[in-house]
Amino acid sequence: MKVTVVAGNPKPGSRTLDAAGLVAAAVTGAAADSTVDVIELGAGLLGWGDEKVAAAVETVASSDLVVFASPTFKASYTGVLKLFLDQFATGDGLKDVVVVPLMLGAGPAHAMAPDLLLKPVLVELGATSPAPGLYLIDTTYTTDTRIADYAERWGPILTAAARTRTELS
Repeated sequence: MKVTVVAGNPKPGSRTLDAAGLVAAAVTGAAADSTVDVIELGAGLLGWGDEKVAAAVETVASSDLVVFASPTFKASYTGVLKLFLDQFATGDGLKDVVVVPLMLGAGPAHAMAPDLLLKPVLVELGATSPAPGLYLIDTTYTTDTRIADYAERWGPILTAAARTRTELS
């Protein structure tokens, strides 16, 4: 099973990236195979045909399970993540990729954002999302039990869906 982490934070090496890696490891029992720190793709995100962006898109599209992570920005996901998602074809760019929508924020006010804002765009691109998204408080995600609780409840469902994709390929 190929697992990838995508972090759409305007800051490279962010807590968002760290949290996404922790979620991937908790859900699957192993570190992600690939990481896409979207901000590192730079100006290539502003158009089409950039080789680094195309390689990142291919990595994500060929994955079985992807954790898509963003900080909460203006009550939504970041523009940098949107630029990356725009690189995928509508309807089948993420065909059958199992996804975990993950967002981090300063407080609980936007706890529904992963399901209300990020999950619909991923599904529009063809992704499968058999579990709810996850919202984490950016100052406590390393000390609270939210990731472990999520992985215990939803990890078996997510990995089973991802393995089904692998078996069908």
